[in-house]
Amino acid sequence: MLFAPRRTARLVLILSIASPAAARSDTRREDVLTPRNVAALRAIVGAAISPDGRRAAFVRLVPRNAGVEEDGTPWNELWVMDLEDGRERPFVTGKADVGSVQWTPDGSGIAFLAKRGEDKFTSLYVIPPDGGEAKRALAMGSNLSAFSFSPEGRRVAVVASDPEDEGRKKWQEKGFKQEIYEEDWRPDRVWIATLGDEKEKPRALPIEGSVHAIHWSPVDERILITLSPTPLVDDEYMRQRVRIVDPASGEILARIQNPGKLGQVAWSPDGKHVAMISGADMNDPAAGRLMVCSSEGGVPEEVLPGYDGDFSAIAWQSADTVMVLGSQGVWSTFGKVKVGSQAKDALKPILAPGAGPVLTSFTLSKDGQRGAFVGSTATHPLEMFTMAHGDAGPVRRTDSNPSLAKVRFAAQEVVRYKARDGIELEGILVRPLEEEKGQRCPLILCVHGGPESHEQNGWQTGYSKPGQMAAAEGIATFYPNYRGSTGRGVAFSKLSQGDPAGKEFDDLIDAVDHLISIGLADKDRVGVTGGSYGGYATAWCSTKYSERFAAGVMFVGISDKISKVGTTDIPDEDFYVHLRKRPWEDWQLMLERSPIYWAGQCKTPLLILHGKDDPRVNPGQSRELYRHLKLHGQAPVRLVMYPGEGHGNRKAAARLDYSLRMMQWMEQYLKGPGGAPPPYEIDYGEAGKKEGSSAVPAASR
Repeated sequence: MLFAPRRTARLVLILSIASPAAARSDTRREDVLTPRNVAALRAIVGAAISPDGRRAAFVRLVPRNAGVEEDGTPWNELWVMDLEDGRERPFVTGKADVGSVQWTPDGSGIAFLAKRGEDKFTSLYVIPPDGGEAKRALAMGSNLSAFSFSPEGRRVAVVASDPEDEGRKKWQEKGFKQEIYEEDWRPDRVWIATLGDEKEKPRALPIEGSVHAIHWSPVDERILITLSPTPLVDDEYMRQRVRIVDPASGEILARIQNPGKLGQVAWSPDGKHVAMISGADMNDPAAGRLMVCSSEGGVPEEVLPGYDGDFSAIAWQSADTVMVLGSQGVWSTFGKVKVGSQAKDALKPILAPGAGPVLTSFTLSKDGQRGAFVGSTATHPLEMFTMAHGDAGPVRRTDSNPSLAKVRFAAQEVVRYKARDGIELEGILVRPLEEEKGQRCPLILCVHGGPESHEQNGWQTGYSKPGQMAAAEGIATFYPNYRGSTGRGVAFSKLSQGDPAGKEFDDLIDAVDHLISIGLADKDRVGVTGGSYGGYATAWCSTKYSERFAAGVMFVGISDKISKVGTTDIPDEDFYVHLRKRPWEDWQLMLERSPIYWAGQCKTPLLILHGKDDPRVNPGQSRELYRHLKLHGQAPVRLVMYPGEGHGNRKAAARLDYSLRMMQWMEQYLKGPGGAPPPYEIDYGEAGKKEGSSAVPAASR
């Protein structure tokens, strides 16, 4: 029996004035954001300032034009800006996939990783900052994943696996393509190469384990690496540790015993200290604590214990000062910390919460007085900003989407509310574009994944985030930072541990109730969406709390907590920072906190989408929930699988298809006639037209 919409009194009228959402063509409108316009947006995804602070190299992400170009992931182009006159120049553009951009130590070149021309594997390239052709500096028989120059710039340390055995390749060509699960892998190793010397082959260091990051000391013959016991994702997440090694012999000179998860690591300019972003302990859900240790090894000390935010990026300004970028709630913060001080006021703010854009990364010039940042605001995606000592704040330097100037943006604001147990919570609200005062509107609750993540008051629209797309259709979107989110210190991020789908998801219902209580949301027209852990929340809200939700769009989500543990690539991460129990310690809890357990009471129309090659949340999780809901037959359900996609869509066609389906489903059940699902065929409309006719052309983001 199909779901009968709660809005039966309005059904006849709606049917008389509106066709199904699927049939309405998503035309290009210049003044609002549609799924196709969002699919064309560009972004700056990395920026590196030159040692002298006069230039900045940056990477611009350029989505492919779905339906016109060959499908695939976005291109990553290299651009360089003269910071004196603001002129930006294209260096490596078009069908480019540039990554890991950094300047050579003397500033005479810009180095990056890419696979170009006839390259079989990702190689190291260097291009002069005044322009010219990029020259391949190092290629090996496997992909390079990271690199770091020696202080004089003549040698380079790279991270790569051993080349594949030729004998094995021949057997594979004969059909022997079996895979030995979690054993058949090659660890990433450290290799030392001398640039410009073709006779000297790269030399592998005899180090046990798999290497992730690498940083040559700025002053001597030592290399800092981060190392995990195996290449398994669980080990990378939970057991990545810092080691300092001799580049000549591979001997471990120092061991730094960082606790828990590990983020960015950086040498001090004099080589005496190492700063890092680390978890506070093995149960800390995220690497967000600032720690410093002697480069001779030992246990690092937390610099700001009790800090009620999280750090995400660091850079040394001088031998005793670390510049830090982080988050406090929905805002980013930027400041400096004196090494050796553990007082809570040791952090000197430069940008207070709420001042300026939401920043995500930064680099500093050699003198530490100028920086290049990447950040966003409510009205534009990620762009490059710069700031020098004495400036009032970051200055935006790029405009990757000039056509956004034509777009009318709905109001975006921070909303604070109390959970039922009194905890103060907050989130980001995007109001309907043409909101009418005193009139309630449909609402989409968009739940972030992790849960060790959080929403910030910057750009909030993407292929899986309704934001301004929903606002243009008269639908509000709320992004809650429920308990267990990051950005508010360790204690807050641990509040959800051991209680899956408990108080953490009650916080979501309390958010909806708050938006109803202030007169914004229509209680009968509330939808929910999210990916990964947000997909788990969507499945939970659509089953356990089904009476509260008129529509759900679940992406790469969890439906069975028991089978999830046995099919994921992060079972230990789940245990240490989420569940705090193994399934056999409490089978009943795991079962009752699984959406499939509550499938029999689902009345919420649910669209389920999943990457067919997802290693994190097995696609069987979506198939399980789909089958249970089909067997109960009480609500519309549709399952869409994306071949070749993993834990989130990366290719242009899959992203556009997702956006169109998400909005189609929400409009059908929050604004339209409800009833049976819309047709499964999608009208891709203008996807085959040249992007020049778009309101937000492919030359933008």
